[in-house]
Amino acid sequence: MSQAGLMLRGVEHAYGPRVVVTGISLQVRPGRTVALVGPSGCGKTTLLRLCAGLLPVQAGALCNQFTHTVMLFQQPRLLPWKTIEDNIALGLKARGVAATTRLRSARDMGAALGLDALSMAQYPHQLSGGMQSRAALARALVLAPDLLLLDEPFSALDVGLKASMHQLVIEQQRTRSLGVLLITHDLMEAMTLADTVLVMATDPGRLVYRVELTVPAARRGVGWAHQQTATLLSQPVVRQAFGLPALVSEASMPADQVAGGSVGAALASTPASQEPRKC
Repeated sequence: MSQAGLMLRGVEHAYGPRVVVTGISLQVRPGRTVALVGPSGCGKTTLLRLCAGLLPVQAGALCNQFTHTVMLFQQPRLLPWKTIEDNIALGLKARGVAATTRLRSARDMGAALGLDALSMAQYPHQLSGGMQSRAALARALVLAPDLLLLDEPFSALDVGLKASMHQLVIEQQRTRSLGVLLITHDLMEAMTLADTVLVMATDPGRLVYRVELTVPAARRGVGWAHQQTATLLSQPVVRQAFGLPALVSEASMPADQVAGGSVGAALASTPASQEPRKC
């Protein structure tokens, strides 16, 4: 497959007369994670739905050269009348995979994500929220995607469960050339998982800041992520995007001098073409 992966150039989308996102350009390559962060209402979920093919591209260009794209939603969305094993195997069933094969694959993936035989035999309401999230992730990964779209799937978890899910994603990405596009309002989550962090502002949604993280995700500690988050929040354009007051007691770091294994820079939106373009 081409290393181009997923590419957006000057993408714009509107709901009726209201432009939700404009001038969006980004790229997700195989084996890399891109995180979109921004305030509520800035169009993060709209962008993810465009990438998933759930919304039409109205202007600009969107080219997805990944073979198998899977989206993980904010809620686990497990079918309550099916066991966890059957829920994980659901996508394989839709593909026409034989029962014996799909259930074996579901059990193997469930075990890899910490779901034991008892959990696999239970129904969603019998499991905790964290275990349901593991099952939803297993249902996505058992399809062997090469692009994973994450719509804040860990936002409702406590700090311990969230850290556990982060490590599961990092480990799965390490073992395969998996591209990941993550949307989140949690800056710490972005600094933990992403190779590239893109900050969005609202009215309309647009990209205003970019950070490239050079320390591999598997080697990052909590202190490092806190440091990067604090540095990001010292940037005036980022504070403005989140509606935070300007810093008066200390100067922000220059945009190209973000310390500790990352480089940040302000962005300008790419104008959208009048007609949507494909690959």
